[in-house]
Amino acid sequence: MNADTRICFIGDSFVQGVGDPEYRGWVGRVLQETDGEVTAFNLGIRRDTSEDVLRRWRQEVLPRTLPGGDNRLVVSFGSNDTVRENGSVRVGPDRCVRNLASILDDCRRDSVLPLVVGPPPVAGAGEDHLTRATRLADAMAALCRSRHVPFIGTTAELAGDATWTREALAGDGAHPGGGGYRRLADIVLASQWHAWTARPAT
Repeated sequence: MNADTRICFIGDSFVQGVGDPEYRGWVGRVLQETDGEVTAFNLGIRRDTSEDVLRRWRQEVLPRTLPGGDNRLVVSFGSNDTVRENGSVRVGPDRCVRNLASILDDCRRDSVLPLVVGPPPVAGAGEDHLTRATRLADAMAALCRSRHVPFIGTTAELAGDATWTREALAGDGAHPGGGGYRRLADIVLASQWHAWTARPAT
């Protein structure tokens, strides 16, 4: 990481930090514990699927990059893709993985260094949703390995976390409070975050 590091975080309401009374979410907590000088942008939008992120990411991220700088992108989606509406999931798993592949391929062309955070579980959506989200996370991880892109899984660990589940169920069934987002931030920080931010951008 250098003095011109810019990191965009793009995805859904979990990226946005919905439900956190401190308005920091996991993104703000991760940034507080990131070494070096970073210019960060939170581009999370509630209810966004991978289709939505694919459609908007370049027009929102590229104007925030710095030519010749250390430009990075954190992508996190999938929880909304796997929600059932009108009898079917909003976005099928194969399509979701293809959308992620398109973003990662574009990042390579646009000289943006990506990292992917897997879909958090939706505590109030039941076991069927958790199964779909877990399988999607596994497929996303396999894609990232094939592209040599860091992937940080969150689904299984948060599904078994008492704080995440308790806070989500006490709220809207999906979004935790500050304690749950602290837990998600800890997962990110304990995984590949520091190695990724220390990695040269080229």
